[in-house]
Amino acid sequence: SSTMSLSEAEVQSARGAWEKIYVDAEDNGTAVLVRMFTEHPDTKSYFTHFKGMDSAEEMKQADQVRGHGKKVFSAINDMVQHLDNSEAFLGIVTPLGKKHATQLKIDPKNFRIICDIILQLMEEKFGGDCKASFEKVTNEICTHLNNIYKEEGW
Repeated sequence: SSTMSLSEAEVQSARGAWEKIYVDAEDNGTAVLVRMFTEHPDTKSYFTHFKGMDSAEEMKQADQVRGHGKKVFSAINDMVQHLDNSEAFLGIVTPLGKKHATQLKIDPKNFRIICDIILQLMEEKFGGDCKASFEKVTNEICTHLNNIYKEEGW
């Protein structure tokens, strides 16, 4: 059964696009977070150990930022591998959404920010086609996360 609203062809091209950026998961994941913290400084407040870091260079080198960048990319990678299986996809997205909503209390708008930065990075590195083929995936992820937040009373 194909997921949500992606055709089989869309799933394949999204996976191809994602593979390009996932090859350097740690560096690209770090670049995404550093850009988020730089362009949206309020997002740093959720990460107590990143608070004192002001320069992008400092953040880029920090183990915690690198570790979380890699974690974000690994989670997305798991979702991308299961785009053609709604049950498995939701099995990854649901606990992640619940944790961020209830324990971490992260504003759900931050998921959209991260997804948009990933799309920007894809476009810069690999062009508009790469970005276009991954756009639907980011919309799926954000839609499902927002639904989980609503269920949790946000």
